[in-house]
Amino acid sequence: MNHNQDTGKKGEDLAAQYLSEHGYTIIERNWRFKYWEVDMIASKKNKLHFVEVKTRTSHRFGMPEESIRRDKMNNLKNAAEEYLYQHPEWKYIQFDVLAITLSGEEVLEMLLIEDVYF
Repeated sequence: MNHNQDTGKKGEDLAAQYLSEHGYTIIERNWRFKYWEVDMIASKKNKLHFVEVKTRTSHRFGMPEESIRRDKMNNLKNAAEEYLYQHPEWKYIQFDVLAITLSGEEVLEMLLIEDVYF
């Protein structure tokens, strides 16, 4: 794994732990369909959450959440549509972003942005 992959994996592990500690049930990690991917699919209070996890080791290129572009969110939406087609029991959904900033092994900031509209 390269540095970015290591950082991303660490971020996703931290995200899963954070969400679990805050009452979410992790259903899927890195769920894929064709070339679309959802970092994390979780449930809480009868709602399905599609979570995009962004992890950075500095703010040199901006905050983690600022790196999410329209095409990424469109891919997330397309993946969610397919997931819901395969799992029609879910009636309520939400898109969230979990932005994580690390310094080495230390978490400097973890920000959950809920109900992202795009």
